[in-house]
Amino acid sequence: MYPRRVAILGGKRIPFARSFGKYMGATNQELMEASLKALVNDFNLKGERLGTVALGSVIKHSSDWNLARECALGSGLSAETPAYDLVQACGTSLQAVISIANSIALGAFEAGIAGGVDTNSDLPFVFSRRFNRIMLEANREKTMGGKLQKFLGLRPGDLKPLTPGVVEPRTGLSMGESCEVMAKDWKVSRDEQDELAYQSQRHAAEAWKNGFYRDLVVGFNGLEADDNVRGDTSLEKMAKLKPAFDRQNGTLTAANSSPLSDGSACVLLASEDWAKKKGLPVLAYVTFSETAAVEFTKAEGLLMAPAYAVPRMLNRAGLKLQDFDIYEIHEAFAAQVLCTLKAWESPEFCKTRLGLPEALGRIDRSKLNLKGGSVALGHPFAATGARIVASLAKQLNELGKGRGLISICTGGGMGVTAILEK
Repeated sequence: MYPRRVAILGGKRIPFARSFGKYMGATNQELMEASLKALVNDFNLKGERLGTVALGSVIKHSSDWNLARECALGSGLSAETPAYDLVQACGTSLQAVISIANSIALGAFEAGIAGGVDTNSDLPFVFSRRFNRIMLEANREKTMGGKLQKFLGLRPGDLKPLTPGVVEPRTGLSMGESCEVMAKDWKVSRDEQDELAYQSQRHAAEAWKNGFYRDLVVGFNGLEADDNVRGDTSLEKMAKLKPAFDRQNGTLTAANSSPLSDGSACVLLASEDWAKKKGLPVLAYVTFSETAAVEFTKAEGLLMAPAYAVPRMLNRAGLKLQDFDIYEIHEAFAAQVLCTLKAWESPEFCKTRLGLPEALGRIDRSKLNLKGGSVALGHPFAATGARIVASLAKQLNELGKGRGLISICTGGGMGVTAILEK
């Protein structure tokens, strides 16, 4: 438990868009500033000096070396508000929330903003290391003749750009290929995955229809709502899709996997005293967090770290897995969620891997991702954590009480988790 309570006051995001569509060519900074400006305007923070802004992006250009500070300067906050970048793959903005919360809890400052942004529609293409070396050597030359001499060393193959990819450097496998391995290990069927994905789409469509996202999402580039939500889909339609990663024996498809997405999201956190002085209602509190990592190249699945992080967090909090009103488990893939749930239900896994006397047990599936998950809403890597925190805080506030669990898997075999309470 934090030494003093950390309040979540609200959040903002732009609609999550399928990559290579509505946000084509828009930069990380433009996407992030749109969410930050909306948050600043909503909470009358224009010209306000906050403790800090912490945010990040998984994929960014070298020119984005000081992205958080540049976005803070363009947000409407006082230029005296410091900012810093952090990156922890898909857990980036939840880790930013945790970082801000820790500082507030320890009294370092009273209020801050956490967020994240990613776009695949403005990818930083790079060239081979040989090309880079020749360019550096040419730049070092004093005369044009010397530079041209270096340029003559280039070969046609050096001009072929290297496209960024969501591939693990240590295994050479994409996220989807890695999750296919997990699905086979845990015997997660295609039907199970499609059912979870269907529920994600159904919940997301209902949430949009009922206006849940009206005050959480601000339009951008002509888009007013997440464009991946498929309220008219069905299990029959999903069943017709071919496997996306293992064409022969795979179970992961475009329907039960999160799509490549563009977007940004941010959250305002503060001490209770600061919120009271500003006359701002508290939606929920951040009370516990845990980040874990696993040896995914040998002993464990790439996206299984949350299975370890959550029990450690529960132990510190003195809670059981069933002591929650809402579960927000990031749907990188429906299979990943199901593998994690099966791990918690497995006496063998919980005893041999977690050192527990018995299985953590089942969760009530009717409490899972009630406003849609990443399969339906989209997954701009660094933005997902802030999206979940803002949504969960609002849900708890609407309940008027309760407790919510957040679990996010990330690349590199890591997991970031947190508990929110009303």
